[in-house]
Amino acid sequence: MTAELPATLLLHGELPFHAVRRDRDSRLHRIRAGVYLPADVWAELEPWERYRMRVLAVARAWKTPVFCLESAAVLQGLPIFGEPTHIHVLSTGGRSWCEGDVIVHGHADARELTDAGGLSVTSVADTAVDLARALPPAFALAVVDTAARILRAGGVALDVSERGRSQSNRRGVRQLDWVQARATAQSESPGESVSRAVIEWLGYEQPELQREFSYEGVIDRSDFYWRRLRIIGESDGYGKYDADDPAAMKDHCVREKKREDRLRRHEGGFARWDWGDTMKFGQLDGKLRDAGLTPLYPRQPWLLGTLGRNPRSFARPTASS
Repeated sequence: MTAELPATLLLHGELPFHAVRRDRDSRLHRIRAGVYLPADVWAELEPWERYRMRVLAVARAWKTPVFCLESAAVLQGLPIFGEPTHIHVLSTGGRSWCEGDVIVHGHADARELTDAGGLSVTSVADTAVDLARALPPAFALAVVDTAARILRAGGVALDVSERGRSQSNRRGVRQLDWVQARATAQSESPGESVSRAVIEWLGYEQPELQREFSYEGVIDRSDFYWRRLRIIGESDGYGKYDADDPAAMKDHCVREKKREDRLRRHEGGFARWDWGDTMKFGQLDGKLRDAGLTPLYPRQPWLLGTLGRNPRSFARPTASS
């Protein structure tokens, strides 16, 4: 009988004695030189979870790295879109270079550093500014919304435009202004944030967020509400329930159906969409029209075209919640 491999990152010297030929052991996935994960564990990970493991592998293999950009974000609970291609580390000497899939950044501007699970990372505010400069705009908005929500819990307001413009780096300052004009701590998921951007680019008026309704002795809250037409919008599929727990999933579906029926009885149209509908914006457009909405402004095709891929990640972007 073969002993089980532990479901954690393993350094070369920590592997069980029976895993002698490490690179040829089919039970092991090599994350980077000298760092492994059980292959069955790796196969079950979502793209952003794989990326987090790659970041943790660098943390174990390198001496006191300071993570930035997506690598800081994945450790701080900021959203990740797909599996980023590179690990990002701050240079201690101001020089930039690459080592495999690790980019070491020499920054002219100082960064605030903080701790994330025992690892050194750029602060949530600096991470948000750095990513808001570099990501496609809808994804940048999702990062900044989440950062604003995290910082609001500590009584701190985030202004990425002001913070970014105070730095010598002039890259992406217009996008920082665009994001700041739309950012809100009210947005409760990356899907809601990206949906808001797509709704705008499709030409629809902007909805109210997290509107509460009191009907039939129950208080319900909607993701989006167009007050003028009394239309409710719901952005689903972002980890609101545990799909691995059938009982919890069934309970969620029953409650959601009752909630939707109750709101339909008292309000106007109702639109529900998921991440796939948002990325294939034509599907979201169709659902909004079916609910009774009509675009008021010209469509913005160029911005809608930025949804197709995240150039900083592998494959088509899915979102961490």
